[in-house]
Amino acid sequence: MLKHDLQDLVMAGVRWELSETPFAMECAPQPSHMGDSETDLPNERRTHTSIVPPIAPTQSVSCDTAVAMAARPTDTDSLNRMISEFNHPLRNGATNTVLGHIAPNPNGVVIITDIPSSDDDASGHILSGAAGEMLDKMLVAIGMSRDNVSILPLVFWRTPGGRTPSRHELDLTRPFVNRMLELLNPHIIITLGALPASEIGNITLPRGHGVITEHTSGAKIMPIYHPNYLMLKPTAKRDVWNALQTVQNMLKCADK
Repeated sequence: MLKHDLQDLVMAGVRWELSETPFAMECAPQPSHMGDSETDLPNERRTHTSIVPPIAPTQSVSCDTAVAMAARPTDTDSLNRMISEFNHPLRNGATNTVLGHIAPNPNGVVIITDIPSSDDDASGHILSGAAGEMLDKMLVAIGMSRDNVSILPLVFWRTPGGRTPSRHELDLTRPFVNRMLELLNPHIIITLGALPASEIGNITLPRGHGVITEHTSGAKIMPIYHPNYLMLKPTAKRDVWNALQTVQNMLKCADK
């Protein structure tokens, strides 16, 4: 049985209340109509879902400092070391710094998700637990895996209670995310859920789901629903399947 973290589902753009009884979801694509889609929650409303106050940093840090630090590394390993050393306000309340996964055999695809889940915080690995298992099945369905797809979080530390990160918290990590994208130089960026779609592509879900836009780097952005949302709303898997098939076709065309 899959247990859902309500805050993680809110991060995925889900507005509905959950039953106290956990339930399992099928992972195969299921028939649906196009009206089944993810609900976008405005930041000002989503921020108030937290019951845990943010933890103050041990010393002040500015966005200018973050920009200067992120600009220095010339490879992904040194950038990850820089992220691990960065005095972000969230790091004191998190169990682990959750760095991105860098594909050993990249195929030009980078996935961007929101914040580390409770499973990620405990393990130190991005998109672990049930959401990670769902993502792995989504990738296998189009002939990909974590062996050739890199994954980046918008924030490298779990927020208290899994609340939506503040504007300042996002702005402090964005230079590192931007620098990692520069170093990875992807052809396609897949965003998972409402927050990454908004932050990376200025896209609103569900309206922009599966609609390709262009990143400032020239990479194509494909916004899709977060795996947490699909576990709650399996009928949305058909829309995600269609979007992933588009990504698969784009990669095939790039290889020709």
